[in-house]
Amino acid sequence: MNTNPQKLTDAANANLDSALTMAGTALNCVERLAALNLNTARNLLAAAADNNKALLSIKSLDELSAFQTEAARPAAEAAVTYSRAAYAICTETVEEMSKIAGSQYDVLKAKTSAAIDEALKSAPAGSEPAVAALRSTMAATDSAYNAITKAAKQVGEMAESNMTVATDSAVKALTNVTAMPKGKKKAA
Repeated sequence: MNTNPQKLTDAANANLDSALTMAGTALNCVERLAALNLNTARNLLAAAADNNKALLSIKSLDELSAFQTEAARPAAEAAVTYSRAAYAICTETVEEMSKIAGSQYDVLKAKTSAAIDEALKSAPAGSEPAVAALRSTMAATDSAYNAITKAAKQVGEMAESNMTVATDSAVKALTNVTAMPKGKKKAA
């Protein structure tokens, strides 16, 4: 089989482009997470300052009890909001990376099939069983890739569902605790 240097150069450039796209996607994720962390830290600092000012103005135990209940809700809501946002950023990044990897796989599959077809043109008589074995291997690999991709997608959907249920439960529990009348505590 005659190898064209331009084909090798084109393949190397395509691989470099894919690597740069993946790196850019990863850096975008890191940037978004860093921004989320900075904004969360800024908001937590402001809330802590407000809570400290409110604490300093408390004059009785009843006021302290009410303050504790009221201060807990925004902190828990902030934690839920943060976890949802971080999860969304990571999920979007995984989806983008999966698309890039999937398109790379499709290109590789097409090029491999074309290379087999090209090799078959100059193959000696009787090599059809070897080509059939290669094609069978490609079909099995494609089937395995599709099964793994489908399973990964299902795991991601389950994780997202579990995340939603957990955060919704946390918000509901927090709402129940903060909605209780003063002086009454829920039994454990």
